[in-house]
Amino acid sequence: MSEERGRVGSYPQNPEKKQTGVSGVVIRKAGAQKPNSWIQKVLQQIVRSPGMCVSPSEVVPVTVLAVQRYLLEYDRRDTRPKPPVYCYDVTISDGVYQEKCCLDTSLNCLVRQNILKVGIKMSISRVSCLYNEEHLGQGILCIDGVHCGEALDDISLEEIPFRNSEHQKKPERPLRGEHSHYLALWNNEDPYGDIWLTNKQPEDYNFKHLKLISLSHLEMTWSTRKYFPALLVRILYKSKLRYYGKPHKKVTEPYQSFLEIADCSGTVTAIMWNDLCPQWYKSLRTGLVLLLQAYSVKKSYPFRMQPSPVNPNIKIISSMEINLNIRDPPTNIIIIPEYQVKPEWGLPKLNHRFITRKELEDKPRNYICDVIGILSFVGRVQRSKKREKHEDFWSYRWIHIADGTSEQPFIVELFSTSQPEIFENIYPMAYFMCTQLRVVRNNNVVPRLLYLTTTNESRVFLTGQRGQPYAYEAKVKNFIQWVKTKTDSEKLKNAVIGGYYPYPPVPSTFSKYSCSSKVDSLLTAISEVKKVIEDLQYREQKRIAIQGIITAIKYIPHSYANKSTSALVTPLKISQPSPSQAAPEQSHNEEVRGKQHGRGRLARSQNFQTTSTSLSPSKKKRILQAPCGKLIAVPQREASSQTNGNKLGTSGMVQCPRSANTDTTGNIRFIKDRWESQLLKEKRPSLKEHLKYSCVYPESIPRKFILEHKKFLTQQYNSQPSKYIPPEGKPPKLQEFKSARSLGHFEVTILGLNHEIAIDVAFLPMFCPEDVQTSQVDTLLTCMNYSCVYPVATPVNEQTPSPRALAGDIIKAAAELDRVHIIGILDICNLGNNKVEVCLQKIYSPKNMP
Repeated sequence: MSEERGRVGSYPQNPEKKQTGVSGVVIRKAGAQKPNSWIQKVLQQIVRSPGMCVSPSEVVPVTVLAVQRYLLEYDRRDTRPKPPVYCYDVTISDGVYQEKCCLDTSLNCLVRQNILKVGIKMSISRVSCLYNEEHLGQGILCIDGVHCGEALDDISLEEIPFRNSEHQKKPERPLRGEHSHYLALWNNEDPYGDIWLTNKQPEDYNFKHLKLISLSHLEMTWSTRKYFPALLVRILYKSKLRYYGKPHKKVTEPYQSFLEIADCSGTVTAIMWNDLCPQWYKSLRTGLVLLLQAYSVKKSYPFRMQPSPVNPNIKIISSMEINLNIRDPPTNIIIIPEYQVKPEWGLPKLNHRFITRKELEDKPRNYICDVIGILSFVGRVQRSKKREKHEDFWSYRWIHIADGTSEQPFIVELFSTSQPEIFENIYPMAYFMCTQLRVVRNNNVVPRLLYLTTTNESRVFLTGQRGQPYAYEAKVKNFIQWVKTKTDSEKLKNAVIGGYYPYPPVPSTFSKYSCSSKVDSLLTAISEVKKVIEDLQYREQKRIAIQGIITAIKYIPHSYANKSTSALVTPLKISQPSPSQAAPEQSHNEEVRGKQHGRGRLARSQNFQTTSTSLSPSKKKRILQAPCGKLIAVPQREASSQTNGNKLGTSGMVQCPRSANTDTTGNIRFIKDRWESQLLKEKRPSLKEHLKYSCVYPESIPRKFILEHKKFLTQQYNSQPSKYIPPEGKPPKLQEFKSARSLGHFEVTILGLNHEIAIDVAFLPMFCPEDVQTSQVDTLLTCMNYSCVYPVATPVNEQTPSPRALAGDIIKAAAELDRVHIIGILDICNLGNNKVEVCLQKIYSPKNMP
């Protein structure tokens, strides 16, 4: 098979595009299309171009309706091993027609950074045509240069047909590759597309004259048998999907799933392979009874650990495994209705290991359990790389589950379980059940580590679905009775969704952090932070440690931060920074022509002003702890050094102008909620680089959940969808929802030990009134030990310090670290569209370093 694509001028060849065949579309003559279609005009230019590659004479913005990912197959003649290459098909619309195009692999970075996404305007600056020479007259439109614009508020999809009807055929297949299929956009575990069937139903079966064999008997005789009688079993566990696709393997659907099946004699692993997964995976669930015919038996893989059944009397058969395939031989699977199941068959019941939150305190590490409760917090979807320098990711989110047995919730690290219909639609206040969770705990660190994480066999359920096998469990009934005592307003009071979630917490000492860290290099040079940030993909989160000196800190109250979200955004190509309080939301444009350009970063000014550097520590302490709305005694000599328009009253008092740092009555308050060291003022002119990553975006703020806006809030904290989803009515803005935090955030400047590079990062402390009343938020270091997301209740009495008073304590603590070498733990997350969140989670000073 060979392919050829012409180019105009010296436009570079892309060797990756010559590796695979094309099952493309027919490019028709000009008369076959409507003349007012921009897509048709471009096709006319390509047909007339001798190089089959043109820059359109008229660039008209098109709408992106779908971005779909698949694995690119290698040319069968290429025998050299290469890493997998994922490619993207992009469906566009010019208002007259829709067209599915392939995206040049050099532009993949735009998808990986979530710059090129559904729902935006996009200008195509260069296109070409790719032909498959083994298919007569076929070719596809290739996008080689784009300019990504802003997201559109509303897109009409009515009566916009595909220019080529081939694009509407089911099931959908990629434009390139004869054996390919579409994958989920952000991970490989989720079933995606119309190849995944859900229509398999139980059916009555006549067992007369049917020969069965038990699992224990099969274990003893399988190696000498040529024919295997039917198996009658119940599914005890079902794993998430495993995708094992490789560019050189010509397997249409390279998936496998593990089923733990059991009969009266024991339990064994059955592996469902390849094309059988799209046919059966979504129809099978734990508890179903199956009749299996025409299967194969092999020696089991020695390194796979089978999940232990709840019933200890069930024998675990680990010497063999059952293989279910669509061919060689073609397995026959029949779901037996429950009313046909006879007691004399002795099939084991589906049991659970439910525990309560109170009982979790006594469970050992790695204990496997099931939980049920009401969701009180649902975090945003994040991603982590499976292996460095590879494109495969895990998708996960943090959730809190309350069950009424403890004031503390279950904290669960919920990885995708190949159930996107649930994973992407969970929300606070929903009744939630999860099986096969593993206990993660470490009682030797401060704060104590205790949470649950999903396993390969975990399944999740939104309770209330009829026919679930766990409905009659005692602890499930107890939970339902507790929920009935709660009103909707009580449930809603503590419901929080999304935002930055700093978990697991960092240990209190650096030596313990070093022991728990899994990275090759424990410390990252501050000069390498920028590269680490630029290498992150969409929603990828990474934790690093840097050394430096805290030289400035600035408090941004929550109300001020909300007002600033409408600030203007600095375009990517302009180096001039925007105001430090800006929280940009609009999408950024990026021009890429045939090669990956470096990602632009947001540059934001951080004009820290000195507050009272000449004051003695005792006077400085009094200023930081002074309540709002009062005159602050400062000697006139010192007050004259203040900036930002501060004026002296007739009594020698500092009188601050009314601004974002002044209350609504215009009362006078302490000078500014900021501090800057003399060292930074001295070194700022000679800095080689000052990195600006202190911006706090609307996506970084956890929000109070509102049930009426469930769909909107759920979509905001999910991953970007692969296909455009029309909004219901006019959607609100994310920053219009009330923050679940009351303290605001801080902008912290860390100077490198060599005084050559400085970096601005954000610090988002979380606290609850109980912490305040026990004086646990008294320094910056201690505050970072209690930075988990818990709903913040209204202060219970006047003794509770206000957020601004707490901010003053934190600023004071930072000032006490002046010229002290510290280690800062940074959480970095790529929010997409050139928005990067860099949050300071922990500071190690000499007191808590070895």
